[in-house]
Amino acid sequence: MSVLQTLQERSNNNCELCSASNNLSQYTIPPSLNENVANDVLICNTCKDQIEGNTDMDPNHWRCLNDSMWSEHVAVQIMAWRMLQRLRSEGWPKDLLDMMYLDDEALALARATGEHEDDANKIIHRDVNGVILESGDSVVLIKDLKVKGSSMVAKQGTAVRNIRLDHENSEYIEGKVGAQQIVIITKYVKKL
Repeated sequence: MSVLQTLQERSNNNCELCSASNNLSQYTIPPSLNENVANDVLICNTCKDQIEGNTDMDPNHWRCLNDSMWSEHVAVQIMAWRMLQRLRSEGWPKDLLDMMYLDDEALALARATGEHEDDANKIIHRDVNGVILESGDSVVLIKDLKVKGSSMVAKQGTAVRNIRLDHENSEYIEGKVGAQQIVIITKYVKKL
């Protein structure tokens, strides 16, 4: 059974965050790169667009987290925690966060994207031109880069899609070049 089929079965073909039943897709929780049931949730397009920043946040849509934060599935709990953190300035999410419990391992994964940080303390990744990079962006290499630990050279002009950010260092991102996952320094990339 595929990961998507397992997610559909566990959620009764409903969004695991808001319970919508239309336009559902599998979403891998950043910074994970592996698609598996432990790292993925089934979400609707409305939730996905707001999570990825494609549309403005609608705080009223996320009142559904009052129910989904109690899910038995850790991946759903982590996404609920992250969204509540993003919305904490609204007031009501603070009460839900006070009630919510995540074990140490889940909390560490939930904090991996820095959702809980105040804007002044967040690590911001910027490309060579100063453009802000976000998880899932595509970048292009602006010079040939030797890949440490291998004989591979990542050529100038190579597109790296679906990057992941290092949440401890603003100068590092991760992405796949060919079949190999590598760490790239942000001053050698330009956002596409």
